[in-house]
Amino acid sequence: MSNPIQVFNEERKQRIENNGSNESLKAAAKEFNTASNIAHYSYNFSWMGRPIIQYPQDMLAMQELIWEIKPDLIIETGIAHGGSLIYYASLMELIGHGKVVGIDIDIREHNRKEIESHPMFKRIQMISGSSIDQQIVEEVVKLAEGKTKIMVCLDSNHTHDHVLRELQLYAPFVTPDSYLIVFDTIVEHLPEGYLGQQRPWGVANNPQTAVEEFLKTNDQFKVDNSIDNKLLISVAPGGYLKRIK
Repeated sequence: MSNPIQVFNEERKQRIENNGSNESLKAAAKEFNTASNIAHYSYNFSWMGRPIIQYPQDMLAMQELIWEIKPDLIIETGIAHGGSLIYYASLMELIGHGKVVGIDIDIREHNRKEIESHPMFKRIQMISGSSIDQQIVEEVVKLAEGKTKIMVCLDSNHTHDHVLRELQLYAPFVTPDSYLIVFDTIVEHLPEGYLGQQRPWGVANNPQTAVEEFLKTNDQFKVDNSIDNKLLISVAPGGYLKRIK
């Protein structure tokens, strides 16, 4: 008799694979991705009281990865309101171990206050400074000592040069079979100026172009297309990088 859990998992795996060639579904997702980004859709959500500024689909994917990997440390560049830091910390609280390190060049005082007063702050450490400053990286090196499972999330300055430098600096922290997640690769697929305000990044100058450049010279990572096929609606298409060696 077939194992029902195994059957369910195999059916799910096949559905996800089929999504990759489902052109009508992909077209609908692309239309929603574009329209929702223009409408600032990601700004509508919070986690445990703090704005998270992420798509729910990406956060569900992150939950799956964190539960599977059970990291000792998650390094995130870009803090904003702190919602994603608190989200990752709450998952680590459920797992029973782990710490989240958040790095931001401008941790605004009102956000710092809210994060530091949150119940999940016990699993959070914040570092103020540029993620590509060598002194900041050296601080992270110390925090990573002794950790056997590490994930990295890049979500700060979205210009090609900045993200490429982050990839070069933070990829070595990622442990085998864990993930380096690069958010906002979606910028490459959106209309120029979609946010309605001037930004230093845009088409041909964004996290997606940085990932492509990074992968040309680094064979330790590969894009996990199964996550892209599963989500379809995401700000990080092509940005879920698995360390394979």
